[in-house]
Amino acid sequence: MLAQPRAGYRAGMDAALLAAACDARDGERVLEAGCGAGAALLAAAVRRPGARFLGLERDPTAADLCAANAADNALSERVEARGFDIARGFPALGEARFDAVMANPPFFDDPAALRAPAEAKRGAWMAEGGLEAWTGFLLAAVRDRGTITVIHRADRLADLLSLLSAKAGSFQIRPVHSFAEEPAKRVLVRAVRGGKAPLQLLQALVLHPTGGGAKHTPEAEAILRGAADLPWC
Repeated sequence: MLAQPRAGYRAGMDAALLAAACDARDGERVLEAGCGAGAALLAAAVRRPGARFLGLERDPTAADLCAANAADNALSERVEARGFDIARGFPALGEARFDAVMANPPFFDDPAALRAPAEAKRGAWMAEGGLEAWTGFLLAAVRDRGTITVIHRADRLADLLSLLSAKAGSFQIRPVHSFAEEPAKRVLVRAVRGGKAPLQLLQALVLHPTGGGAKHTPEAEAILRGAADLPWC
């Protein structure tokens, strides 16, 4: 169960895919930067019952809602939500580095690139520090050999890889297509801090079948219902 604001940003497919891509092992600590009301954070915690999770959210109302959602789903012992702005930098958080970090960063960092979003949605859509601020925080927050998992716009893939490659490697990339015949709109990227393995381009995920019928492909439906993960090699 997930309570969300009546107005403003509401979580959707991206959060579900990010949660399915979280492969934290038992005993590991996972950080989500920008957790909002907790859609990805709580779904990942349900999928990975042996791991502990901390969600950071600069909007105090959303952070409180995430904490309430964790309590309503009996996850408070393993899931914490904390009001925190990543612009402050990871050292200000006062935590040891995490085994895994994940994020669905705001998709835009140039207000002139799109029609201004409603004020209630601005924080979720506009990255004031740019993608560089988000990747820098994630790189600082993860331990050596720890994993970074991000879902983002497909057209920002080159930027994402360039920024993460400052301290990470062993990239795995999974394109996400709305329909098989259309270009990918999203990419899921997993990197390892200090990793040196060659980049791997994984099989794409197609969300919707062509020609109507079912709303989702069998693969996407299984992921959304928690019957399958989005595995990494």
